Amino acid sequence: MSGAALGLEIVFVFFLALFLLHRYGDFKKQHRLVIVGTLLAWYLCFLIVFILPLDVSTTIYNRCKHAAANSSPLESNNTIGLYAATPVPSQHPCFKPWSYIPDGIMPVFWRVVYWTSQFLTWILLPFMQSYARSGGFSITGKIKTALIENAIYYGTYLLIFGAFLIYVAVNPHLHLEWNQLQTIGIAAANTWGLFLLVLLLGYGLVEIPRSYWNGAKRGYLLMKTYFKTAKLMTEKADAEEALEDVMEEVCKVNESIKYNHPLRKCVDTILKKCPTEYQEKMGRNMDDYEDFDEKRNTYPSEKSLVKLHKQVIYSVQRHRRTQVQWQILLEQAFYLEDVAKNETSATHQFVHTFQSPEPENRFIQYFYNPTVEWYWECLLRPWFYRILAVVLSIFSVIVVWSECTFFSTTPVLSLFAVFIQLAEKTYNYIYIEIACFLSIFFLSICVYSTVFRIRVFNYYYLASHHQTDAYSLLFSGMLFCRLTPPLCLNFLGLTHMDSSISHQNTQPTAYTSIMGSMKVLSFIADGFYIYYPMLVVILCIATYFSLGTRCLNLLGFQQFMGDNDMTSDLVDEGKELIRREKRKRQRQEEGENRRREWKERYGHNREDSTRNRNVHIDPKESNFSDISANRSASKYTRANNRTERDRIELLQDAEPLDFNAAAFTDDPLESESERYQPGGRYLSMSHCRIFDDV
Repeated sequence: MSGAALGLEIVFVFFLALFLLHRYGDFKKQHRLVIVGTLLAWYLCFLIVFILPLDVSTTIYNRCKHAAANSSPLESNNTIGLYAATPVPSQHPCFKPWSYIPDGIMPVFWRVVYWTSQFLTWILLPFMQSYARSGGFSITGKIKTALIENAIYYGTYLLIFGAFLIYVAVNPHLHLEWNQLQTIGIAAANTWGLFLLVLLLGYGLVEIPRSYWNGAKRGYLLMKTYFKTAKLMTEKADAEEALEDVMEEVCKVNESIKYNHPLRKCVDTILKKCPTEYQEKMGRNMDDYEDFDEKRNTYPSEKSLVKLHKQVIYSVQRHRRTQVQWQILLEQAFYLEDVAKNETSATHQFVHTFQSPEPENRFIQYFYNPTVEWYWECLLRPWFYRILAVVLSIFSVIVVWSECTFFSTTPVLSLFAVFIQLAEKTYNYIYIEIACFLSIFFLSICVYSTVFRIRVFNYYYLASHHQTDAYSLLFSGMLFCRLTPPLCLNFLGLTHMDSSISHQNTQPTAYTSIMGSMKVLSFIADGFYIYYPMLVVILCIATYFSLGTRCLNLLGFQQFMGDNDMTSDLVDEGKELIRREKRKRQRQEEGENRRREWKERYGHNREDSTRNRNVHIDPKESNFSDISANRSASKYTRANNRTERDRIELLQDAEPLDFNAAAFTDDPLESESERYQPGGRYLSMSHCRIFDDV
């Protein structure tokens, strides 16, 4: 099993990152470099979180092995007889763990993963962000724009690093080698990441348990959904208006720049990014036979077209995202209303107002039938969320306590360190790996979920169902790469596996060894790393009392607050919007059902009448019928043709309840003749059955 666990986790983490990226990104429409860059950043960060417990268990085994090797000569000299023949492993049970990784693999592995992630977050991903948002029409133009936008970004780093080198060269008391410079760079990056890490961790430790506790309250979730509906409706209207304004500018440019203009290729590129309906509209209004030299118009420059191209990409992405989110929010609101109605059901059968348009799997239909769905949604799920919220709250309290006491080594106050040291005494590697994995996984969930939840206006927003733009995906990759290394160092400090925190002369983990010794910067190792994480207590208190939400609400950014008049108004507005959309969808379903019933009712009669008209008629009988029925035919021909035509139009009409003015006439004879059909059936009776609800 040597190295097998490492290989399995590498493969599993890759598919996990690929699944999450598929949920938020769009593989078909987004650039391949954006997908590859984001996937690599997410993959490396998730890999660090999953592999670190294996590094901890391997380090504990190596410590035991070294301790046994150092104590065996002394024991062999001081023992005689039967005790001298006793093997050392009986006193030091240093058996290999099932996930043991051979020596020399982990340092190389961590060095490759760490420096690749740092290259992504500080150099490549910022450049790709500017490249993705650029409105250039060629690769060279996009690269040039990205370099110009990142000139200040990269120049600041070079200026700070150059000033530091000059200070070291001038000061005769400082003699820094390359390893020390490398350690200083790592410490600077981890300091920036730890500063942001504590902010996100303080929010997630409180908000995640509270979200599950509130998830058990059906009324709370429904009111919050109404609130989101009202806000999203405003954003949706703004997105549609912005798209209309941009499309007007594109239409003007399309009309002014004709087919033989040098910038026509740029206009065609812009048109390809527009929605289909706008492309068709602009294509119909084009007059390509006109030359651009015939009229002396002021043509836009290439720079203005680049700016317009950038606006088109942004507005189209925003409009598409709001449309998809609107449909998802409607489905969520309808489902929560169904849950509220089914809670009082005596049959214990879950009934949906609207059936899902997509057919469900037969396996799911068999096991997750309406009865099971009712018990889960109306009875078990609220209690499951409450129990989960309590468990997560206990984990949050443990994290907060350990963050405030992990610097104390005698006595050991950090609960994470206590658990790991108890398992280390018995060399229970399975327990060590499970405890480490659960601890770092909970910390990662608190931090990463905050990254997925936060929204910086419309510039950064991770939207599910493939609606996240390239800029937000790359920005999330940057945040993950900057937050994960200090998160892992903080976890090792909580468990006292970091020698710089525990101040013990023990073998460090392979992950800590690549970070170098922090003694070069003692004020960071003994000051900032120790006392700054204590601020998580203040942040948790502020999050518990929703101080940030209240401040945003005072600044004009509407937030969901139960004791606010603005929140009540938005909830009422969202409730009315949901009611309106529900009536609209019910009318559509009723129209489709009636249209289906009419086709089933009259489709066979129409086929029978068509078949009867095509039957072969005997010549003698036809002559006799022509002579005897000449007058009746002249009387009813017009009526029968009109009646048959009305029936066909009725069956083919898109909206069955629409009024058909062509079916009525002012001629009393014609109206009287239309009431009767050969066969003794009156159309007025069928009309009464059709329009009985009108």
